[in-house]
Amino acid sequence: MTKAGLGWLISCVLLTVSACSEGHERPKPLPTTSGKAPGDSLALTTDSAPLTADQVFSTRCATCHGYSGKGDGAAARALNPKPRDYTDPNWQKSVTDAQIKKTIVEGGPAVGKSSLMAPNADLANEPGVLDGLVKIVRGFGQPSG
Repeated sequence: MTKAGLGWLISCVLLTVSACSEGHERPKPLPTTSGKAPGDSLALTTDSAPLTADQVFSTRCATCHGYSGKGDGAAARALNPKPRDYTDPNWQKSVTDAQIKKTIVEGGPAVGKSSLMAPNADLANEPGVLDGLVKIVRGFGQPSG
């Protein structure tokens, strides 16, 4: 594991442990990259097992951004500033897919945002996974129903 990856993992574990003391319900299933169940789309190969955009969102992003995309993940309580609310239509209109990808790969500071948004450099050469993550983020901006 790279030094950056290890730092990200430690940060997430610490934030999750500190934020989970009150418990947090998983509101509803997150938008997936396909009509299939999470885990059936857009593979990312790692040393241990293939991952998908759905799994990356569930394990990395939802910790802070929440399964509902509202910035209400378990770790969000301990963060200042609070994570981005992907359901905000004004934000959805203001950001390009390329900006979302840059934020995911390079982290918040690369786009003038919080240093608490960790980079995911391991996804830089995974365009299918990045496209899937953008689809998930954009899915939160769609009216439900």
